[in-house]
Amino acid sequence: MRGFSISFLMRDGCHLCDDARPLVEWAATRSGVRLTEVDIDTDNALVGLYGMRIPVVLGPNGEVLAEGIIQDKKALREAIRSSLKV
Repeated sequence: MRGFSISFLMRDGCHLCDDARPLVEWAATRSGVRLTEVDIDTDNALVGLYGMRIPVVLGPNGEVLAEGIIQDKKALREAIRSSLKV
C-alpha cells in the first residue's frame, strides 16, 4: 500500500473537521497510506465542490470515502482499504 495517499478536506474553525481529524489520522495510519490535509478555503473550486460537505475524505483516485460527521474509524479504514483494491 506504500505510495498511496488520501486527502482530508477541511477548513479552519470547522468543529466537525476537528472532531474527525484524529479518526482520519488513525484510519490512514492503520491502512498504511499518507494523509494530506487540504484547507478548502485555499481553492475556490474546492469550496464550490465541498464547501457545505466538509470534512471530506478523498481516496487515492479522488473518490469520496467519507463526509460530514465522521465517527466510525473502522468503517473509514475499511473504505480506505477497499479504495486501494480498485
